[in-house]
Amino acid sequence: MTRVAAYVARFTGFERDARVFLAAALVSGAAISLYWIDFNLYLSALGLSPATIGLIVTAGSLASAIASFPASLLSDRIGRRLVLAGGLVLMLISTIGFLLASGPVALACLAATYGAGQQAFFVVQNPFLAERSRPDQRSELFALAFAIQNVTNIVAAVLGGVIAGAVAVAGGFGDQSPEAYRVILVLMAGLTAVAVGAVLLIGDDRPARVRARSVRSSGGAAAAGRSHGEPAAFPVEAYRARAGGSHHWLPIRDRRTFFRLLLPGFLIALGAGQVIPFLNLFIRQKFGLDLTSLNLVFAITSLGTVLAILLQPALARRFGKMGSVVLVQGASIPFLIVLGFSPTLWTVVAAMAVRSSLMNAGNPIFNAYAMERVGPGERATLSASMSLLWSVGWVIAGPWYSLLQANLGFDAAYAVNFITIIGLYSVATFLYWFWFGREERAERIRGRPAAVTL
Repeated sequence: MTRVAAYVARFTGFERDARVFLAAALVSGAAISLYWIDFNLYLSALGLSPATIGLIVTAGSLASAIASFPASLLSDRIGRRLVLAGGLVLMLISTIGFLLASGPVALACLAATYGAGQQAFFVVQNPFLAERSRPDQRSELFALAFAIQNVTNIVAAVLGGVIAGAVAVAGGFGDQSPEAYRVILVLMAGLTAVAVGAVLLIGDDRPARVRARSVRSSGGAAAAGRSHGEPAAFPVEAYRARAGGSHHWLPIRDRRTFFRLLLPGFLIALGAGQVIPFLNLFIRQKFGLDLTSLNLVFAITSLGTVLAILLQPALARRFGKMGSVVLVQGASIPFLIVLGFSPTLWTVVAAMAVRSSLMNAGNPIFNAYAMERVGPGERATLSASMSLLWSVGWVIAGPWYSLLQANLGFDAAYAVNFITIIGLYSVATFLYWFWFGREERAERIRGRPAAVTL
């Protein structure tokens, strides 16, 4: 029991701004989870074809890709807080627009706006958390932030489905009608508005204000003695000078490391983009679930993910960050086979829960690892690059999904999708081990971390 209490204690003691962000993540995660669970179903209820839905999803992914670097660069200039709030405001405006629009062009434009806002929020999240955590607590903070967002998946999925179903009964319309999904959109708008208010409670982190506070508090001595991995507020100008001058519009010292950190994630995005956004349609059409039951399935999936994420820091301490990522991602691959090809509902639900738990458990640990492998001035650039390639992968995968659905039909198209995602996940997991896992294991044996030194 003492060991459990000590482990739980590692998830406490974060600084104020980190705690405020976790509160914002709680409510924004609920809105985002409702979007991913129910938005495609809403489009289907409006009478749009699977191919058209795929193109609307692609519009969101394309806008996400375009927004990545502008959000990164803007956060270096005006602070993380304002970009986080701006992203949430775009999501709020888009959600209100979903309530009013019904045409595919308008919905595609709104999906693009929502995707850009969501991307801005996610791009800034990683450098924000890295700058507000000590190295010895970073894994726990990243894991807790990710776990909180998945906890909201559970609550939002269950309550969203129940509330929409109850309103449908009271209003005399079916739970598969557009009206039922508009109830969920109203919930999304309210949650997003609360998230905006929470983010605005974060301390002012505009670079000029941060530098002025740093000079007043330490006279520059603390900044001079700061070791890599400790909170560093906007060291972009100084870092660019050390990286060779301002002629590099993106400060990157080690491009090979950047490439190796990015490529496996891009391969995973290519696979995930042709399956994950459409799992709700896959499950509903294959097994004929109603809205409440479908949301419950995704709630079960999220519960397993939360437990796996909170245990992942312990695996990271035992096997190393990349060792633990390779372990859980490799273990998830057999469950993809069951998810894609089992004819029995309970095995599909179990496989989806376990696969999601294992695959997503490694994400926050990998993000923490990636932030430590680059310098402070590169963090926002790396985060934007990771998000950009993830969106590009989905931009490519969405039309591919639509093309397969239009030409092969439901069963054959999904068979191709699942075979592809299994192959890409396998290659990406191997690359993580080949490029980083072996190096990390050797560094752990020698007794020092495999991280960049400034």
